[in-house]
Amino acid sequence: MSKSKENWKAEPDEHDYPAAANYLSLLIPAAAVEAAVHGLHSAELVRYKAKDLLRASRLPLLPAKDPDVARDLREVRAGRKLSPVLLLRGELGREVPLTVADGYHRICASYHLNEDAEIPCRLAGLRTTEESQEGASPRAARGRATRSKPSPK
Repeated sequence: MSKSKENWKAEPDEHDYPAAANYLSLLIPAAAVEAAVHGLHSAELVRYKAKDLLRASRLPLLPAKDPDVARDLREVRAGRKLSPVLLLRGELGREVPLTVADGYHRICASYHLNEDAEIPCRLAGLRTTEESQEGASPRAARGRATRSKPSPK
């Protein structure tokens, strides 16, 4: 098994952010993509175990023979470091899994090396369009919606 800190760069590669934006543009509106990528740029680096990232994202473990996973495994074995992954926080209460915006293959490669490996990540939240327009937090927006008074008859 490898030591996870030896396998990772200190910061994500700059090209990972446009890749994350491209992927996210398939899932959310452009304004939300811009906010999410900004959040990823400014998020602190945190560490999570490979097995927990796969569980939280509800993504399957790709086999070590997958071409992209195999490439990342070769990189690590050659002594090159992988770029930290970019994530958007899920929301358990709404059945929204963790979104791997960039780095799915790197998570799988790391799992094959050591499922308990701690992977450096940038983790940002995702604000809905409504929340972005109102400048409210998700909790505050839900609170207002549930406390609204019924209209008079």
